[in-house]
Amino acid sequence: MKASLLQAGLKIDERDLFSEPLDNHELANLMSGKDVSSYFSWRSPSFKKMGVDKEKLSKDDLIELMSAEPRFIRRPLIDTGSQLIVGTDKVAMCELIKQN
Repeated sequence: MKASLLQAGLKIDERDLFSEPLDNHELANLMSGKDVSSYFSWRSPSFKKMGVDKEKLSKDDLIELMSAEPRFIRRPLIDTGSQLIVGTDKVAMCELIKQN
C-alpha cells in the first residue's frame, strides 16, 4: 500500500501511534464531521475483553478510548487533507491513487 501511494506521487508523513499516540484533541479534529465508530476497531481483542456494550458508547467515549489505546483505532489511517481513509478500505485507496 505504501509503495502504491508513493508511486502515485503522494507525500507520506508517517506516525507510529504506539510511540506517539494521538490525543483526544487530535482525534476529535481528525474525525470532525465523520462517523467516529467507523474508525474504531470493534474486533480488537482488547476491546472485547472490556465487555462494554458498544451501543452505549458516545462519540466522545470512542475518542477517549482510542486516545488511551491505539489498538482501538483502525489502521492505517490516511489523512488526505480532504478525507480520512482507513488503509484497509481498498475501494477508497484505489480512488485515492486514481485521483493522483
